[in-house]
Amino acid sequence: MAIEWSQSADDVDWEELADLVRAAPLGDKTPDFLRTVFTNSLYREFAREDGRLVAAGRALSDGADCAYLGDIVVLPSHQGQGLGGQVIRRLLDRVRHHRKILLYAVPGKEPIYRKYGFRRMTTAMAIFEDQDAAFARGYLTEA
Repeated sequence: MAIEWSQSADDVDWEELADLVRAAPLGDKTPDFLRTVFTNSLYREFAREDGRLVAAGRALSDGADCAYLGDIVVLPSHQGQGLGGQVIRRLLDRVRHHRKILLYAVPGKEPIYRKYGFRRMTTAMAIFEDQDAAFARGYLTEA
């Protein structure tokens, strides 16, 4: 698998990224939504094989104190081959100088991120657009 990497959002087909996110599955995010969140993120990684988008990820950052990795996504046909790990490592290399690096994971996927040094926080809290759905999916544990 010859993977070509890019950090630029300039040549991203946002429909293709939306299809990738749905296929992964990482939810249903519109092309316009993905364009907004990826272009507003300081760091991005896009992986293509033969011109086809097969993986992506992004990191929000303030440049020194805090970075947040999000939307780490890999096409199902390419999962289990280390490609997601490459996305994570590439993003971590770019934010390693921050005092803290956060990551929000799908419940049950935490062991994947432990390999890269992430540990569960005891003080993290969140407000979701749909709190009830977040409870139902296991993202929140108390009212």
